[in-house]
Amino acid sequence: MNLNRFRFWILVIIVSISGFTQGMLLPLIAVIFEHKGVSSSLNGFNATSLYIGILLISPFMEIPLRKYGYKPVIAFGGGTVIVSLLLFPLWQSFWFWFILRLFIGIGDHALHFATQTWITSSSDEQKRGRSIALYGLFFSIGFAAGPLMTPLVDINPSLPFIVSAALCLAAWIFIFTVRNELPIEAVGVNSFIETMKRFSTAWKYAWLAFLPPFVYGFLESSLNGSFPVYALRKGLDVSNVSAILTSFSIGTLITQLPLGMLSDKYGKRNVLIVVLFAGFLTFTGASFVETSFIGLFIAILAAGMMVGSTFSLGIGYMTDLTPRNLLPTGNLMCGIFFSFGSLSGPIIGGFIIQWFENISFFMVISTLLFAIALILLTFGNRRTEVSNIH
Repeated sequence: MNLNRFRFWILVIIVSISGFTQGMLLPLIAVIFEHKGVSSSLNGFNATSLYIGILLISPFMEIPLRKYGYKPVIAFGGGTVIVSLLLFPLWQSFWFWFILRLFIGIGDHALHFATQTWITSSSDEQKRGRSIALYGLFFSIGFAAGPLMTPLVDINPSLPFIVSAALCLAAWIFIFTVRNELPIEAVGVNSFIETMKRFSTAWKYAWLAFLPPFVYGFLESSLNGSFPVYALRKGLDVSNVSAILTSFSIGTLITQLPLGMLSDKYGKRNVLIVVLFAGFLTFTGASFVETSFIGLFIAILAAGMMVGSTFSLGIGYMTDLTPRNLLPTGNLMCGIFFSFGSLSGPIIGGFIIQWFENISFFMVISTLLFAIALILLTFGNRRTEVSNIH
């Protein structure tokens, strides 16, 4: 039991540094490109490369995980991220950075997929929501600290990348202190075609649970990739944008663990419906105060408290609906849907900012939250009953 606890804390420390890297890169590069005169739509397009990397590697992740175990996949992911971060200062080019962000997406997804599956597979069912909430909490701690690195670009453009790479290296070393394990064996995971069949089976069990990660991906990438551009054009300065982004993560930190524990008690779906409707209200409120730093800080803080945990709650919901031998596939699909959301976030956000000045950026997010809440409310009970029969 002590070894399991030690491993759990090593995993969440690694994930917190990964969160730090993601939280830093999105606003940092958005601000750098905005200052260089890159259009908001191209800025958003560059941000999508991280999620393209996630989608490209996803179909090929389950086979090495089952063959070699969790530890080598985490080590590969962390190493890829560190090398990519160190290469950023070498050449400030739109396409070079696009490729580096793609590799960071590949590395981050390998790291997250392996750590998520390890935690969900080894957690007690009665405390699974709490365990996943702690996992999400530490990712959020890192993510909250990430945007605070953005002002360092005024000191030296290379400094944020070097600091992030050093922190990743320090955390990455810890993975070599834990013993490797293999996931529960499953029939038919030795080919790409069989992996696709397992995706189809996991979809039938838990398609509803993949919607919250999609929402969170859209929310995270549009807030961190498009909002800085939107806010700068509304007259806010870089330090204000950094503080507002951090407020979302602070809100997530406040409620992540309590929401995870509530989901264990009242059900993941019920908690998800409540927080999505509440998120709709808070982002709608943000659209009325978008030129005020204090107003936005409070509104985005409240939004973080409501919807900052949708990814971890979605993973918990997926774990409840999915048989244990399908958990690696379910975790992969959570990552894939997170990527779909993350890809669409900056593209839609950049497009709205550039072509629809009369539409509030925040109304796009609130509309999506309302739609997904309605879907969960309408279909959730029926899907849960079908899954429980199995």
